[in-house]
Amino acid sequence: MRRETAATVSRKLIRRIIKAGVRPNELRDAAFRQRILSIPRGKVATYGQVAAAAGYPLYHRAVARHLRTTPLESLPWQRVIGSGGYIKLRFDAAAEQRLRLELEGVRFWGGKVDLFAHQHTFGAWELD
Repeated sequence: MRRETAATVSRKLIRRIIKAGVRPNELRDAAFRQRILSIPRGKVATYGQVAAAAGYPLYHRAVARHLRTTPLESLPWQRVIGSGGYIKLRFDAAAEQRLRLELEGVRFWGGKVDLFAHQHTFGAWELD
């Protein structure tokens, strides 16, 4: 019998999470939607924060997939950013996200959102 190393088990788990995150899941997507809608104007949250607050830590890619497949006007998509405060979108979409955030009063330091001033903290009552 062959024993699996911790690294092998970890890689398999990550691969399984990535595959699950690519597939739509109504319950998970509803939880993501609820958390995204709870982010107030002038605040931002990272993909990982939204996933963890929804009860799905490590599913940050599923949050990105959900935002990509949801009609733009139904969610405040501009309030979800990459880790470290970076906008992860490219080209015109990145410029639009930055403009929308600036219109909400979010400050930037270079290419990053000032997370100290604008990062939303999900309250315990918001977590499942």
